[in-house]
Amino acid sequence: MSVEGLDPAARPYSEEWYEALKRSLGEIGCRRLGCYVIPDDWLLSVVIPIYNEERTLRVLIDRVRAVPIRKELVLVEDCSRDGTRSVLKKLEAEAAANPDPMNSISVTYQPVNQGKGAAVRVGFSKARGDVIIIQDADLEYNPSEYPRLLRPIIEGHADVVYGSRFLGDQERRVLYYWHSLGNGVLTMVSNFMTNLNLTDMETCYKVFTRSALADIGPTLKQNRFGIEPELTAKIARRRLRVYEMSISYHGRTYKEGKHINWRDGLKALWCIGRYWCAD
Repeated sequence: MSVEGLDPAARPYSEEWYEALKRSLGEIGCRRLGCYVIPDDWLLSVVIPIYNEERTLRVLIDRVRAVPIRKELVLVEDCSRDGTRSVLKKLEAEAAANPDPMNSISVTYQPVNQGKGAAVRVGFSKARGDVIIIQDADLEYNPSEYPRLLRPIIEGHADVVYGSRFLGDQERRVLYYWHSLGNGVLTMVSNFMTNLNLTDMETCYKVFTRSALADIGPTLKQNRFGIEPELTAKIARRRLRVYEMSISYHGRTYKEGKHINWRDGLKALWCIGRYWCAD
């Protein structure tokens, strides 16, 4: 963005960057464009569970790195059967040879395949940031939307933010009707049990303050995609402040590598009931 009076060296989301934009666009304009201040000492942890993502992993990591926020990338490799591990080894070597103060990288290699939930739990245990976000290793979700998702937390309104694929004002690839219907049913049943009014319980993009996750993280049990309803139930049980923000969604087909199936939907229903009853 080129704005008169903006120092080209000013870091995006710094105080100087925001003040220059505000002089040109006004406070309302800045708010509409998602321009605000992120403290210099603030750290975002991006937890990335990885399984058989050789084709997309490097592109995804580059997109995460490009977000102009200080981050740590917490990668958890879930015993992939393709060339994912070799990609990660190269990324580790590159990061060691050329340290980036805006993007530190840590990699954990699971000894056996356990599932997304297990990888997320490991990532949560290793995250050091002020705020933690879950990022899938495919290209279905766009990391450039992190700043919009973080704003309710940084402004003090939210403890948790969900990125919703179904709020309607962002582009979304048209794919499987039955998947969409299944997502709607799972979200509706979860809302009925938790008394939340989410539009997308199953979304990957869940963002937590460190204090919120410190309470929830040690109690998590699910190893596969049941982690989504489990997290939602435990967020509701603790009466945390939850916001939703719209996100784009570039879904993929099974041929392109989609992992979730109908069995995971049935397990999600079981998890909704299970964690409605007790932690």
